[in-house]
Amino acid sequence: MPDSLPQQPPPSSGSSSGRTDGSALLLSGARLTDGRTVDVRLGGGRIEAVGTAGSLSVHTARVDLAGYLLLPAPAEPHAHSDTALSADGDGPVSYDDQEVQRRTTEAALLHLGHGATALRSHVRIGDVQGLGALAAVLQARRALRGLAELTAVAMPRVLTGLAGAEELALLRDAVKMGASVVGGCPDLDPDPTGYVEAVLEIASEHGCPVDLHTDGDDPARLARFAAMAGGLRPGVTLGPCGGLGRLPPEVAARAAEQLAAAGVTVACLPQGGCSGVDRRGTAPVRVLRAAGVRVVAGSGALRDVSNPVGRGDPLEAAYLLASRYGLRPEDAYDTVSSSARAALGLPEVRVEAGFPAELLAVRGDRLAGALSLAYSRIVVHQGRVVARTNAVREFCGSAAAVALDLPRQGRGGGPS
Repeated sequence: MPDSLPQQPPPSSGSSSGRTDGSALLLSGARLTDGRTVDVRLGGGRIEAVGTAGSLSVHTARVDLAGYLLLPAPAEPHAHSDTALSADGDGPVSYDDQEVQRRTTEAALLHLGHGATALRSHVRIGDVQGLGALAAVLQARRALRGLAELTAVAMPRVLTGLAGAEELALLRDAVKMGASVVGGCPDLDPDPTGYVEAVLEIASEHGCPVDLHTDGDDPARLARFAAMAGGLRPGVTLGPCGGLGRLPPEVAARAAEQLAAAGVTVACLPQGGCSGVDRRGTAPVRVLRAAGVRVVAGSGALRDVSNPVGRGDPLEAAYLLASRYGLRPEDAYDTVSSSARAALGLPEVRVEAGFPAELLAVRGDRLAGALSLAYSRIVVHQGRVVARTNAVREFCGSAAAVALDLPRQGRGGGPS
């Protein structure tokens, strides 16, 4: 488990710059994906400078990243924190305010420990929980400030007809409370098209993004959704769209072209399902990307009734896209980092001066290896270390291990 609030390392000595800014942080000896080994100076929540290893010396806190690969931090584009970590409970999921807040906080810290410094969480409104679960998630968001950015998506069940009138009013109230994204499950409404129309109307009124659940197995319905969503700003995301992968290839390719033309993002869930859609399966990521669709990868359910397991690990999502669906490691990591941040409306991150200091250091020297064996990690949010995970692997009692000098975690510069 990562430390929830790791201590910054003590200030290093030997500076010749005279700089004594206590908010600054030096990441020294990090390896970048292009093979360079660099020092990175952070300050004011941004990357101030990137130079060759040993070139940036300051009177400030220092983190030795020798043996680590430094990456833009991932983001989690599709979580369900109100039901997370509830699989082991007896009976129905508890929506007690304190319980929801506790689960939300714990789940967010799990995501953070894996590297996700920003999360989008879908929260059910209506039914027995009303707006209580949303209020608890928003309270957890406030408590997490400075550690991670948590965004709530209000997710009503039904929005059309007499049954939907109350939840339509609740959805408007949810936006006023602080849900900054509107969403839901049009597939579950008797009138899916009417559901989407209602969501888009509210989103347009408040200038909110839209993030909807759909299986995507009905190409005509998906085409209608794309046509309705086209051009909406600040954007529309559909997911998990696992049904697209069950369609004939030519039908899926045509649907992908329609989604691309509408500027719709697809959030796939390679790690499993979620509480918003009953059927499982991963969207055809290569078909979507070939058509020009922005594809992001999320975790979905995290140990709840929809999925009794789950790690909330964006690098695992990227690993699965590379190993099972043939994406290059760089493209797979993009789905959980740059593309995921763009889908969440967050600024771009590069390991270059001037960009936000949202970073993940993973023990290893190449991205493919980091996705395979990413055990030790250091997470930076707003220019400060907010989580650490340290793992040590040793081969004990084996003459072969000693003779061959087999790798173990924790040895400086060794493999992950």
